[in-house]
Amino acid sequence: MRFQRLDLNLLVALDALLSEKSVSLAADRLCLSQSATSSALGRLRDYFGDDLLVLKGRGMVLTARAEELIEPVRAVLEQIRTTVAIAPEFDPATADRQVRIMASDYSTQVLLASVLATLEREAPNLRFEIQPMGDNPIETLERGLIDLLLTIDFAISADHPSQVLFEDDYVVVGDAANPDLQGDITRERYFALGHVTARFGKSRTPAFDDWFVRRQKTQRRIEVVAPTFLSQAGLVIGTRRIATMHRRLANQIVPGFIGMGGGLVMREVPFDIPPIREAIQWHISNNNDRALRWVVERLAAHVQESTPPVESNVVPIAEARRDEIAVQFQQYQPGPRNN
Repeated sequence: MRFQRLDLNLLVALDALLSEKSVSLAADRLCLSQSATSSALGRLRDYFGDDLLVLKGRGMVLTARAEELIEPVRAVLEQIRTTVAIAPEFDPATADRQVRIMASDYSTQVLLASVLATLEREAPNLRFEIQPMGDNPIETLERGLIDLLLTIDFAISADHPSQVLFEDDYVVVGDAANPDLQGDITRERYFALGHVTARFGKSRTPAFDDWFVRRQKTQRRIEVVAPTFLSQAGLVIGTRRIATMHRRLANQIVPGFIGMGGGLVMREVPFDIPPIREAIQWHISNNNDRALRWVVERLAAHVQESTPPVESNVVPIAEARRDEIAVQFQQYQPGPRNN
């Protein structure tokens, strides 16, 4: 369809090009070949009588005219999505689509595994792709490469809708035969022992507990860096090392863990670590996506219906304090957002 010589299909390509400032990234977002996207850019340049994107160094930058077009184009497309393209009623029994979720192995183990088993019966044609935490989850969400981001509330973006699902805190996990764990663990012993911790992405960014403990006056001695939360348990077996682990995850894996002739034990962390809140976030442009909202509702309902209450010795922190911690956490690691 054309409006005053403009092929309206090109508006979607223009929005992607203005957002990504890259022909190749826009092509990925549009699921088009790079040559097709380059052709669309050529037609847009011809229509507007402006280069729109120009090479500068190794990248591309927007012209002044392109900068002026960002908000109007986005507003037009959003109005089309919300008023013209009337979405059909969502029926989970017949819905046929893929939902892409970025989540850590912790979130996958304690929540997604059981929820997706339930959704198999309720929405048999829904397909799910779980992506591991990358180096910039918020950017991945904003580029439309994932539909939902499951992470801690300290790490979500204020620019997009979100919903807190559950709260969790931390315990110390170690080998049952470890003599240092025969009884409660003291703060002094905690910092004297070797630690196993998990870090993520190409930049090896620490998870929240690792970041928080680094801010203590006494530092941990990190002897093993693991690639996932789940792998921490096996890496303390047969050693005197310990791992600081989410309580919900520890409650699942410690009782049945068998490895190298021993089991695992849990002990309380001997100082205060703020509890985490696991939250689900989606792009603001998907706020009316009924399928995604249904998945979010089912996640929230499952937490309330199926997750037993978790005993915790940690006193909840005030919202103002949580906001302060969130700002510090995001300033410290502008890339990955794990947990």
